[in-house]
Amino acid sequence: MIDTGHAVIVDVEATPARTFDEVAATRTMIERTEEALGLKPRRLTADTAYGTGKLLAWLLGKGIVPHIPVWERYQRTDGMFPRTDFAYDAERDVYICPNDRILRTSGTVHDGRVRNYLSQPGDCRACELKARCTRAPFRKIACDINEEARDYARSLKGTPEFEQSSDERKKVEMRFAHLKVHHRFERMRLRGLTGARDEFILAAIAQNLKTLANQTWRPPINLSPAYLV
Repeated sequence: MIDTGHAVIVDVEATPARTFDEVAATRTMIERTEEALGLKPRRLTADTAYGTGKLLAWLLGKGIVPHIPVWERYQRTDGMFPRTDFAYDAERDVYICPNDRILRTSGTVHDGRVRNYLSQPGDCRACELKARCTRAPFRKIACDINEEARDYARSLKGTPEFEQSSDERKKVEMRFAHLKVHHRFERMRLRGLTGARDEFILAAIAQNLKTLANQTWRPPINLSPAYLV
């Protein structure tokens, strides 16, 4: 985790190469940084893999603005009506299809994160738009239980603040580039998560020392020039 204002690495957490673990480590680093250093970010920028409903809702609960693209897991690629063509009626807790039919939910939460909204098979059989909507007997819309947080994160995309955060992510990418190019940190040399954590911490210390030196170094003042004869 990097303070983009100063390009300083403030925390490191080694995880297996799994998206779930990497996203979970975000909470660990934010909480640890706040406890150890008294630092709490006003906003967090990251790539789409971190745009899950669960993390977005947690960030908003912490008062941290998520400048993160939302992970759209259920995008249609078959030419059928996309989910965005279905309007959500919050008062009735239903989705309305392009032909004004209702999709309802039983309220059951699946996989701990989504509720399914289903149309009535009878409505779909008689619908002239069915060929453009679904090949199944009914249409299903999967709604994240944190959809409100996802909607809020979507509303931030394209704002000047979001674009500024996206530009500042370059400082994060530069840290990784320097590790690979200047420190030959292209692969892990120690085994296990403990070894990986030690290597990353040492690499972060080296990067921060270089950053500190670059920001504090100044040429000597009031020294007479030296000449070689």
